[in-house]
Amino acid sequence: MITNTVKNGKKKKSKESFFSWLEKTLKLDQLLGPGGFMKYVPHVAFLTLLGVIHIWHDHQAEKVIRNIDALETSVEDLRADYTTLKARYMYTSKQTEVAKKVRKLGLKEIDKPLKQLVIK
Repeated sequence: MITNTVKNGKKKKSKESFFSWLEKTLKLDQLLGPGGFMKYVPHVAFLTLLGVIHIWHDHQAEKVIRNIDALETSVEDLRADYTTLKARYMYTSKQTEVAKKVRKLGLKEIDKPLKQLVIK
């Protein structure tokens, strides 16, 4: 049978967690007392929530600004198109241009002034 024997007599150091190391280093037990962290958890959670809401709001504002910039460029393009179309319409609605288009249909422009009929 196998018997248990003690090896070397040295015990391995157990790894301590980051938070226990932090407590020892900063001596928080002396500053806050036992369970001192639990007093501040609601406050820290509230501040964290406010930070998340602030970050979300900044992202939304940036998104709106990008949309506004895109809409401004499209409005400028539409305004330029409108100006071009208006100028073209004004040119084609001139009497001489209308007369050129109507001449193809066999109509001609009147050279004499119109007579006014007066009914008594």
